Parts: sequence; C-alpha cells; structure tokens
Amino acid sequence: MKLGLVTYNLANDWDLDLLEERCEETGFSGVELRTSHAHGVEVELGEVARSELKMRFAASRLEVVGLGSTFEYDSPDAQELQQNIDGTKDYVRLAHDLGVSGIKVRPNRLHEDGGVEREKTLVQIGRSFNECAEYAADWGVDIRMEVHGKETCEPVNMSMIMENAPHKNARVCWNSNMADIVDGSIDSSFAMLGARIGMVHITELWNDYPWQRLFTLLNESGYSGYCLAEIPASSDPVRLMHYYRALWLALGGGMNA
Repeated sequence: MKLGLVTYNLANDWDLDLLEERCEETGFSGVELRTSHAHGVEVELGEVARSELKMRFAASRLEVVGLGSTFEYDSPDAQELQQNIDGTKDYVRLAHDLGVSGIKVRPNRLHEDGGVEREKTLVQIGRSFNECAEYAADWGVDIRMEVHGKETCEPVNMSMIMENAPHKNARVCWNSNMADIVDGSIDSSFAMLGARIGMVHITELWNDYPWQRLFTLLNESGYSGYCLAEIPASSDPVRLMHYYRALWLALGGGMNA
C-alpha cells in the first residue's frame, strides 16, 4: 500500500507548489485534492487551464489520486438531489480532463426527524450513487463514496447504500470511523464493505482505532492502493508528516510498499 494525503485539513491552504514540495520531502506519494481549497482545482477551470494542469499532474512525482467533492444524495428535496447528481457529473468530467483516476462523494445524513424513513433515504443515496457510477465509468473515472455522516457512516447503513449501487464502478472510500468498531473489532464492518473498497482514508494513528488490524485486513483483501491521511492542521506540518509516515510504516501500513 502507499501513503498519501487528503488536503482537508492539513493542507487546505497550500498551493500546488507547496503541496508537491512537502509531500516529496516527507515521503507522501499521492494526494486527494479537496474542493474549495487553495489549490484551485475546481469545475470552473476552462479548457486551457485543464490541459495545462493535466500536463503538470502527469509530470509531477506526486500522484493526484482523486478529487474530493462534497456532493451528497440524501436530500428529500428533488431539485437539491438533482443538483448534487449533476454536480457530480461535472466533477467526473473535470477528473477525466485532468487525467485523475477518481473522485470522492459522500452520504451525509438521514432525515427521520423530517418524517422520511431511514430505508427510503439509504435506497435513494444508493440509487443516485449508482447513476453517477455508471456515468463515471463511461468517462474512465472511478467514483468512491466516503463512509461519512453522523448515522450514514454506520457500516450497516453504508452496506444498504452499496446494495442499491451494484455497478462495479461504485466503490467505497473506507473512512476509519470509530463506528466501524463493533464489540471491540472492525472485522464484521470490514466484511460488509471490504470487497468494495476503492480508497482508504486514515486519521490520527495514535488513537484507539485498531490500525494494525485494518492494515492486515486490507492486505489480506488484496488492496494495494492508497491510505490517505486526513488529519488536522499543524504549526509544524513537515515534522508531523515525517512522524506520521514513520508510524504508518511501524503499524504495517506499508507492508506491501
């Protein structure tokens, strides 16, 4: 597996030059660029700017492994839902134009407090995600749904979402949430979602999450992609990134590197 960085929050104010410099210095080989941050990689980019960025990404030693959007499909409002689906498709085309392999989307919440049954929302999220996955496949772009949201992050709920998104291009972005831990273990949660994992986000490696077990399960499943650090900002980011990579290796994250 390979270590990379999510630019939310540690690198949200770094331009592309600084991002490349710091990742190269500290041994982070890939990055997921979060929308709305200082890097300026957004759907508003025109054809010339997209072409220039594609050449830059292709020449860089830092691999842009994904674009991190905030599109979500839980809204009971049909117009808002369609806006998120259409926005996802715009983002898919951006990734294609930049030569980036995939994008990240997310569920966010349930609407039981507004009278919408839980199952209805989960099915809606899954079917909307499946539509976007089919579209993305035609553009050669992977689409990964982050295990995200107060209740939608629960593996049993995420499993129902994925059951309604059967397209092979609909992948999971494992998010290393404490909700993964059931009776002290992540094994049952991983069993629900492990076969669909297309990207992995990891958080603070000093916390109580069973990191060694996660890395073992990922390796046993044949996963050989990126583990992307999603960690808070720091006044000494380079020092933090050096230590983070060392701890990731010590915990077994790089055993396939």
